[in-house]
Amino acid sequence: MIRSPRRRALRGVAAGALALLALSACSSGGSSSPGASADRMTGEITVYAAASLKEGFTALGKEFEKAHPGSHVEFSFGGSDTLAASITAGAPADVFAAASPKTMKTVTDAGDATGTPVVFVRNQLEIAVPPGNPRRISTLRDLTTTSGLKVALCAKEVPCGAAAQKALDAAGLKLTPVSYEQDVKGALTKVELKEVDAAVVYQTDVRAAAGKVDGVRFPESAGAVNDYPIVLLKHSSEPEEARAFIALVRSAEGRKVLSRAGFLNP
Repeated sequence: MIRSPRRRALRGVAAGALALLALSACSSGGSSSPGASADRMTGEITVYAAASLKEGFTALGKEFEKAHPGSHVEFSFGGSDTLAASITAGAPADVFAAASPKTMKTVTDAGDATGTPVVFVRNQLEIAVPPGNPRRISTLRDLTTTSGLKVALCAKEVPCGAAAQKALDAAGLKLTPVSYEQDVKGALTKVELKEVDAAVVYQTDVRAAAGKVDGVRFPESAGAVNDYPIVLLKHSSEPEEARAFIALVRSAEGRKVLSRAGFLNP
């Protein structure tokens, strides 16, 4: 049987169409490109973070949700020691960012972390005083020698409290505060409400409260700088999203946001 040239041409067109349909089906059936993977990040992650990270991490959380529509980042800010205790007691969380390696060690020693924590920023102490610095505080020693001065410190087991005590010890100073606060924001609030004349907090907290407090820097703080480590938690329900958030924190964009908040590069 002799096939006409026209019939052979029609069969060639049909074969080409089938090939195109097959190619289309393959490309729409589940791309493995990074963009497609990112689009699947629609879960919710819970980040436990030191209180001093509140402003910077809140901004990064919004950036993450914008980059991954449908995702949500829930934060729990507080004293690092309290957060670590909650994690080791079984609290559901995906990421932990602590204000000191010592506090992070509580979580890693309990086997609740995946991988090795990485230091992503550092933070330095500063003295917070009411606007205008009415008691004319200019040095760390002033906190111990000014008559009738009321000072708030973070609790000694909290990283900001441990750093303050380290600075005081290095200067050979003894200070009895009127209150010990469970996190740095609590100490800062005491100054904002004018319940105390001064508090030793982080420079990031002074910057976040601009207009509500003034800051007094002191040289002893250079010997008591805190490293901030971050880690993926072992029982994370959304490990892919959690890793992506940690990657954002450590990225150039993350460093830029945290630097604006007053943090130092590691």
